[in-house]
Amino acid sequence: MNGDALWTIGELARRTGLTVKTVRFYSDQGIVSPADRNPAGHRRYGPEAVARLELVRTLRELGLGLPAIRRVVERELTPADVAAAQAEAIDLQIRVLRLRRAVLGAVARMGSTPEELTLVHRLARLTEDERGRLIGEFLTGVFGGIEDGGVGGGGRFAAVARSLTPELPEEPSVEQVEAWVELAQLAGDAGFRALLRGLAEAEAAEAAGTGLPRPGLAVAVRELAGPAVAAGVEPGSAEAAAVVAVLVERYGRCCAGAVPGDAGAVRDRLAERLGAMADPRRERYLELLAVVNGWAAPESWAAEVDWAVRAVA
Repeated sequence: MNGDALWTIGELARRTGLTVKTVRFYSDQGIVSPADRNPAGHRRYGPEAVARLELVRTLRELGLGLPAIRRVVERELTPADVAAAQAEAIDLQIRVLRLRRAVLGAVARMGSTPEELTLVHRLARLTEDERGRLIGEFLTGVFGGIEDGGVGGGGRFAAVARSLTPELPEEPSVEQVEAWVELAQLAGDAGFRALLRGLAEAEAAEAAGTGLPRPGLAVAVRELAGPAVAAGVEPGSAEAAAVVAVLVERYGRCCAGAVPGDAGAVRDRLAERLGAMADPRRERYLELLAVVNGWAAPESWAAEVDWAVRAVA
């Protein structure tokens, strides 16, 4: 190679658009080696150094560190290997950024305290196994020991528990992450767990009173209160009283043996059950569950339950 094809560090820097300091660093690291030295010992670089430095700059812009760059320029890694690894790394960064955005969005909406921020972030970062344990403990607290000895017993409540289990996909949307965080907070709410436990125990006790399969109270409310709500019937009207009489009679037959037979006791028990059913957290859990699992939004019966609560009271 003749002298006309060799350049000083300064000339090489100008040809590559890098700083002299950067070129010297890569040379000191052995990424780019001088082709020769002049009589004074100054390094001189040939055309291969230009090509190497252009490759190094491209790899740096893609986010590679020095060890990976060294392996590429030494041909231990092919460009295809680098592209595949970087694509995977970018996918991971996207998932992390999506998670951070979801956490920040949840915090902004809730006006969280520093303690709540820590909780929200922890819930969003749980692994699949950790999420499973959290929900498993919640559902066991709600249904465990009722009717068939636990959530895994295969009975009626085991099926209900399965239907209430959220399954966050491997690559969730922002909305799914936000829904999961809120749902997990509900699952950790001791008051909400006690509410659902009471509803499950009441249903089990009422079913045991007849020993026969029967539609649940929710079905009766929908069938009887639904038309009244649609027709604009006022809860305190005479027309509403007729609907309530049918509802009380039907509920009394459903829970025969679990509730004293007089109409007053049945109505009091019915009012208590309806009040628990009207808790907005119950419907909110179902809404969040649908978002997390990618299901269609559940049909809301809040208006019918609220009407029944006011009509029976």
